[in-house]
Amino acid sequence: MNRLKSDEEIEILRENNLLVSQTLAEVARHIRPGVTTRELDRIAEEFILDHGAIPGFKGYGGFPATLCTSVNDQVVHGIPSEYELKEGDIISVDCGVIRNGFYGDSAYTFAVGEVDPEKEELMRVTRECLEKGVEQAVAGNRVGDIGHAVQQHAESHGFSVVRELVGHGLGKKLHEPPEVPNFGKRGRGPKLREGMVICIEPMINMGVKEVYQDRDGWTIHTADRKPSAHYEYAVAVRKNKADILTTFAYIEEVLKSKN
Repeated sequence: MNRLKSDEEIEILRENNLLVSQTLAEVARHIRPGVTTRELDRIAEEFILDHGAIPGFKGYGGFPATLCTSVNDQVVHGIPSEYELKEGDIISVDCGVIRNGFYGDSAYTFAVGEVDPEKEELMRVTRECLEKGVEQAVAGNRVGDIGHAVQQHAESHGFSVVRELVGHGLGKKLHEPPEVPNFGKRGRGPKLREGMVICIEPMINMGVKEVYQDRDGWTIHTADRKPSAHYEYAVAVRKNKADILTTFAYIEEVLKSKN
């Protein structure tokens, strides 16, 4: 089971997740047509090291980079490369850090320039799925309550929910129990207890729910090659309301200033 975190540990996790948020905001400054995903990775790694942390993903299970950069039909775990972002792309950027013995982990999907209305709606609904999942992350509920809320919202808008990849507990390890699926039935699964810290991360596809893994051993694509979006918060389970340890405010400030 997920080891319950003390208030002091939750504050360390909050600081780390705020650093991830700031790193994603720094990356957001540089997202534009023509920039390579490898350049975004370099910017993130430098920023993390400059803030007294180390990249949480680099070397994890053999992953070769600081960021997961997943473009268009790539769901998650995209490896930064010489790919140049194009006008109309969407890119999920997932980032982790380690500092003071604990992890931070968050993701955000960005539009590159102007994107078509379907992609815009996919991003909006996925973000709403995240918020609806977080509302269920209160003590006494079950993991299935989170998944049910995410699934219902996504499917009511004609989108589908990836089954093979799930959220997770967070602490001294990047992936701790329990698994937090984005689908499920109310009242099912492990009980949520005060002091648990979990990552809720809807991965929502425009088309079918099925996915496949690239020959690179990492990148996950949608089976029909339609776009996918992904957002992730770390949250501490509390009695009446989830305590969100992540913020998208830094990112949105940058995006506003670019418009």
